Amino acid sequence: MRVVGLRLEPGQHVPEHRNAIPVAMIVTSGSLHFDDGQGGGEVGAGEMLLINPGERHTYRSQVATSAYLVYAGLPGMRSRTWSLRRR
Repeated sequence: MRVVGLRLEPGQHVPEHRNAIPVAMIVTSGSLHFDDGQGGGEVGAGEMLLINPGERHTYRSQVATSAYLVYAGLPGMRSRTWSLRRR
């Protein structure tokens, strides 16, 4: 696992991209507008967004925003689609 801090100022955005491994984005303050090309929405403080490997996505902020990105795996390793269902 790897954890990376992210800070965006109002109006900043992250261009569309894909990740090779699963990512959990945890917003700690502010909010982000997330778009995966087929829909989007707001992710606010205290909420988590799960991003599957290979999923194209972009995000932007209208207010100062902080988040943690948790990368759960290693490139080249087989990954599985995220699921929140209980076993």
